[in-house]
Amino acid sequence: MNVVFADVDTGIDDAIALIYLLAGDDANLVGIASTGGNISVDQVCANNLGLLELCRAAAIPVSKGADAPLSGRWPDHEMSHGPKGLGYATLPPTDRRLTSYDATAAWVGAAHTFAGELIGLVTGPLTNLALALRAEPALPTLLRGLVIMGGAFGGDGMAEWNIRVDPEAAGEVFTAWTGQRQLPIVCGLDLTRHVAMTPDILARLASVSGPSPVIRVIEDALRFYFESHQARGHGYLAYLHDPLAAAVALDPELITTRVATMHIEPTGATVADYSGNRKPNAQIGIHVDPTVFFDRLIDRVASFARQRCV
Repeated sequence: MNVVFADVDTGIDDAIALIYLLAGDDANLVGIASTGGNISVDQVCANNLGLLELCRAAAIPVSKGADAPLSGRWPDHEMSHGPKGLGYATLPPTDRRLTSYDATAAWVGAAHTFAGELIGLVTGPLTNLALALRAEPALPTLLRGLVIMGGAFGGDGMAEWNIRVDPEAAGEVFTAWTGQRQLPIVCGLDLTRHVAMTPDILARLASVSGPSPVIRVIEDALRFYFESHQARGHGYLAYLHDPLAAAVALDPELITTRVATMHIEPTGATVADYSGNRKPNAQIGIHVDPTVFFDRLIDRVASFARQRCV
């Protein structure tokens, strides 16, 4: 059983990542930290609570975190996820409430409670984790593992959103993990863009599952995501950045990685040094088999959706 703590800025692909984690008996999701990024942190919190209600999940603690980077303000929130972060999807009402403590305390508490067991998963800006490191510098030795969706390593100087909006936080995180025995696994755009959801794959998921409130939310969210990707010139598809990172948190063997020393530019661009001349701070994902990933996602989520059919 994998004990997981997720730090998310729940837009569309974060939502599917959370459903992926909730869908299997190989994951014990012990906490969710919310951060601004795709949308405001208050909306992220509402989305996380609503998703737990949709999935009829146990009372998993959801904590409010940062709504600004360590310095300055977020750039304007992107509209690629829609005004509420989940495209055309609507979540059920819920009486679930946030914890009385913030995301920093949630990170530190989970790390101590599950010392040596906890796998951290970050699919949004690294602000919450950086603040948690300031509160508890021993986090790198307390966690069993850490998976980060962020960065781009194509050599073109492109800055990926999660790192770009708070490069200072990203720098603090990778500095803290420099030379540690267990290095973070980094799923950058070069890797995650190999797992592109298409209407045909989505139709296959819906067919295997049958009608379900969970599938309806996924379909409505992804329809918006398809449209936003097409508007940005990617075609009528949707890159599942965050679900891939969630899958890797549960099974690192799903991807091939390469040890590197990762440097964060002030612009948020990420540079990987594979020379071995400096202490490493990351395992950078370099290859994934999309067929294996989508077969796993469909089998896992379809079975879960059938169980929650009402």
